[in-house]
Amino acid sequence: MDADCWRLLDRIESATRLPGWPHFEWIDTGGDPNIIGVERDSPAARTPSDYSRAELYDRVHGGWLGRCAGCVVARPRDSGVIGCPRDENLDYILLGLHLLEQSGTDFIADDVSALWLERLPFLRTSTAERVAYRNLIDGFLPPDTATYRNPYREWRGALVRADIYGYTNPGDPARAAELAARDASISHTGNGLWAARWAAALVAAAFTAANPQEALARAETVIPANSRLAVALSELVDDHTHGLAWQYAVTGIHTRYAHYNRLHVIGNACLIAAGLLWGEGDFTETVQLTARAGWDVNSNAATAGSIAGIFTGAANIPARWTDPLENTLHSAVTGYPITRISDLATRTHRLLT
Repeated sequence: MDADCWRLLDRIESATRLPGWPHFEWIDTGGDPNIIGVERDSPAARTPSDYSRAELYDRVHGGWLGRCAGCVVARPRDSGVIGCPRDENLDYILLGLHLLEQSGTDFIADDVSALWLERLPFLRTSTAERVAYRNLIDGFLPPDTATYRNPYREWRGALVRADIYGYTNPGDPARAAELAARDASISHTGNGLWAARWAAALVAAAFTAANPQEALARAETVIPANSRLAVALSELVDDHTHGLAWQYAVTGIHTRYAHYNRLHVIGNACLIAAGLLWGEGDFTETVQLTARAGWDVNSNAATAGSIAGIFTGAANIPARWTDPLENTLHSAVTGYPITRISDLATRTHRLLT
C-alpha cells in the first residue's frame, strides 16, 4: 500500500462525527465491546431444558449442517473435493470451537489472537482479519489490532465468526453476544462488532424461540438501540410486518445501503434477517432467499442456514442439502484438514454439559 493510502487511513482515523449525528457509535462506548447504551429488555422464551439431550444435539448438529449447506449453495461444485470444501466462513467456526475447548468461556482477546497465529494461515484471511493479523505480526495487541489502519472494521468478518458462541449458549443470547464480542474485538469495532453480538445472539435464540421473528426480536436486544445496525434491522422488520413482498424488501436494502461496500455488515445483516423472516422457518426457502438476495452470498446463506438448521433440526433438513456434504468438512485450520461434521457437532454438544 502506498504512502497516500496510509495518509488517507490516518485521516479517517482522526475524523469526527458530523454535528447532530443521530446514531450511537463506537466512540460512545469508550472502546468497551459490551457497552450498548441504554439497557434493553429481552423477551421471555423457552429454556433449553425443555429439550432432551438427543433433541439438543439434533439442533446443534442442524446448525453445523445448515451452515455448511448454506455456505456452499452459491459455489460451483469442485469435482475434486469430497464433501464440504474449505471456506473461511467455516474455518472460523472450527477455530472458535477449538478456542472454547482449549480456553473455556473465560478466554480473552489475546487467546483468540494467539490461536490465529498458531493455527490460521495468513493468506487464508481477508479484509479486517488480514489487517488484524498484520497488526499482530507488527507487535500490536488487541484491541489496537482492530483499529490501526483497518478500514474494514465494520465489514462482515466478525459476524461470520459468531455462530459457535450461539451453539454453545442455547437460549442465552446475552452470554453468546458477550463471547462473540471478545472474539470480534481483535479485528472489528462499532457495527462490525455489534453485528457479531447480534449474530451470536440470534443463533442462541433460535434454540428457544418459537419462530424467526421471536429470535430476531431477542437478538436485537444485545446491540445499541440507536446504532445504524439496529435502525436498519428495525426498518426491515417493519417492512415484513406491513406485508411488503420479499423482492421489494431486498430492493430496498440494496437501495438504502448502496453507499456501503458490498461486504459491509449492515446491508448483509439485513439480507440475513430478510431470508429468515420471509423464509418463515422453512430451511430450503430461507437458504434460497438469502442466496438470491446477493452481496456476500456464501457468508449470508451460511448464517441463515445455520439458524434455519437449528429451527429445523438435523434430522429434518432435506437430504438434497445434507447428502452432498458427505458428513465431511475441509478447512485451512492447522490440525483440522478434514473433519466429520457430526464429530464437530458432538464436540460442540459436549461443551453444553
